Amino acid sequence: MKSLIVLLCATILSGKTIYSYDIKPLHCSSSHQLWPSRFRSRCHHKVINVSRRVFIASSIATLTASTGVSTSPELANAISPEEASRDYDMYAKNYNDLDGGTAASALGIAESRTKLLQLAKGNVLEIGAGTGLNLSSYKIRKGEVDDGITSLTLVDISEGMLSQAKLRVQQLGLDERVQVNFIQADATSQLVDLFGNNKFDTVVDTFSLCVMGNEGAKRCLEEMTGVVKDYKDGGKILLIENTRSSNPFLGFYQDVTATTAADLGGKGCLYNQNVGEMIQQTESLRLLKEDACAAGLFRSFVCEKSILNVT
Repeated sequence: MKSLIVLLCATILSGKTIYSYDIKPLHCSSSHQLWPSRFRSRCHHKVINVSRRVFIASSIATLTASTGVSTSPELANAISPEEASRDYDMYAKNYNDLDGGTAASALGIAESRTKLLQLAKGNVLEIGAGTGLNLSSYKIRKGEVDDGITSLTLVDISEGMLSQAKLRVQQLGLDERVQVNFIQADATSQLVDLFGNNKFDTVVDTFSLCVMGNEGAKRCLEEMTGVVKDYKDGGKILLIENTRSSNPFLGFYQDVTATTAADLGGKGCLYNQNVGEMIQQTESLRLLKEDACAAGLFRSFVCEKSILNVT
């Protein structure tokens, strides 16, 4: 059994885009709930130089084979906003090495990131902006052509991450071509209060929902739905997220290792979320397209607000 799991994980690590398909509009109401309980004492005081992508995939093999952990996806814990702010301040200087680079390319993440972010237009909000890994993938609008971004607002709960993003913006000379704003905030509760409804042409998130836990992720989707413009005005929400695999065997092992993987090296990320279902259950949010990488361990989503929200 161990060798089978290792073989599956090796296949995942070398995998490219497996499939893509269009989704018919579907949505229903969801309720507002509190953040999940705080993590138990976690091994986060030492930054280990290994990609979270590699760690998460290999965790399916090593943790399950060695520990026999049994945890349902509903019981998996998440870090609080305060813990996220503190911990990601610590990760900030090494985050690009930990969460990007060759591992992201091997898994097809870099390609998916570039492809998706080329769809961003107009006044753009990126939540969980981190150190600015997405910045080089945006297309800047030139002249009167209705294509590319005209302004960029970067939100993160970690001041340390935003400091690194500011350096990245300067290195790219992005602030010389487009207005860039930096705001420290909690995307699970503060977006609508900060910006108001129907403010942004495009809202972007890449790999942040998993850190918020299931209830936090649902609230964040509601906040993003509030601030994005209505579909009649061309508003779009663009996401790339860790997700529960479409392979039943891998999905099961994600479920039983999710909390332990997050504790030991996943930087608080619960990698077994069903983000597609969360989107469909978010009021006024419509899922237009979904693409999967690495047997569905990572997915990109294109969404729009189906009706105008009025407060």
